[in-house]
Amino acid sequence: MLLAERFKELRLEAGFKRSTLASKAGVSESSLKRFETTGQVSLQNLLRLTHALGRLEDFADLFNPPPATTLTSLRKQASVKMRKRGIR
Repeated sequence: MLLAERFKELRLEAGFKRSTLASKAGVSESSLKRFETTGQVSLQNLLRLTHALGRLEDFADLFNPPPATTLTSLRKQASVKMRKRGIR
């Protein structure tokens, strides 16, 4: 719900009515209303809405590894090979 509340604040700060932003994003107004009131939204619609607000770059760092806190952890991160498959 915190994400939905923050999104609604950004929408209002940008001066968009729900109907206007939904149309601009290519999302139904009911989907936007559901997101803002319950926090439920598909990832595809979340990305569309975020793009329509000009905030898509906010997702860029979402899955970055945590910053290294020691020289040892920095070396470990640098030496880890990227898996091509999951373990299980």
